[in-house]
Amino acid sequence: MITRAQLAEAGMTRWSVAHRIDSERWQLLSPTVVATTTGELSDDQRIWHAVLHAGYGAMAGGLTAATLAGLKNWHRDVATIFVPYERGRPSPLPGVRFVRVRRSLRAVGSPPRCRIEAAVLLFAAVDRSERTAQGVLAAAVQQQLTSPEGLLEWLDRLTPLRRAATLRRAIEDIEGGAQSLAEMDVKRMCRAFGLADPTRQVKRRDADGRIRFTDCEWRLQDGRTLVLEVDGGFHMEAEHWEDDLARQRALAGTDRIIVRCTSRELRDEPEKIARDLMALGVPAAAA
Repeated sequence: MITRAQLAEAGMTRWSVAHRIDSERWQLLSPTVVATTTGELSDDQRIWHAVLHAGYGAMAGGLTAATLAGLKNWHRDVATIFVPYERGRPSPLPGVRFVRVRRSLRAVGSPPRCRIEAAVLLFAAVDRSERTAQGVLAAAVQQQLTSPEGLLEWLDRLTPLRRAATLRRAIEDIEGGAQSLAEMDVKRMCRAFGLADPTRQVKRRDADGRIRFTDCEWRLQDGRTLVLEVDGGFHMEAEHWEDDLARQRALAGTDRIIVRCTSRELRDEPEKIARDLMALGVPAAAA
């Protein structure tokens, strides 16, 4: 990917560029950007095209930048490109959303992108869903791309930021050990209904000797342990569902009660889950 201006600086005339395009050795992607390859563009090439098209100071932002930084399962088909506000809005490109930003952000990587902390926080500030906003912060920490401390530092750097108070509470929950949206929902449910906080991500050895991690555990008064496993949407697929059933059997024991709920129930009907947990003996929170 290269601009016409860069080609001119390298000593190529417009006629030599036009000849390569006409002979289909190169392809003209937009009035200012040329690809010195033919065929379909890769994801990185598409982002380079958009960045070069937007001009000096442009970089990938939002979930596009987060995906480039290694964030998995948050890909979006439309690329987000941050453009310095003073440059104005570039002419449209298919599959690209140009966002003018007043903030001073330094690009990293290739293709150029903003840092993972700025990427997820700026996305979380404007997305319509607060749950999606909190989920992307949890995912970035869970996938070890950043830390709660790093997010809090950038939250202060990006002040003023929409939803800052909500995002700060979410980051503090993550810092307290809730590294997924479901774990954060469990923590909120416990606060709302006066239940003791569970122990999360407990390391267990199953009946086959393999190491497993349970979502949430409570120690009951009779000495037994109650385990709550939270199923996300992907758990509903037949293959994952059967895997989870086998995992539950392997973890079960005479001293361990295993119950399950869905992330949808935690979100929409937390009172029902709290009531069932209390009936099973989950202790109340300490005064």
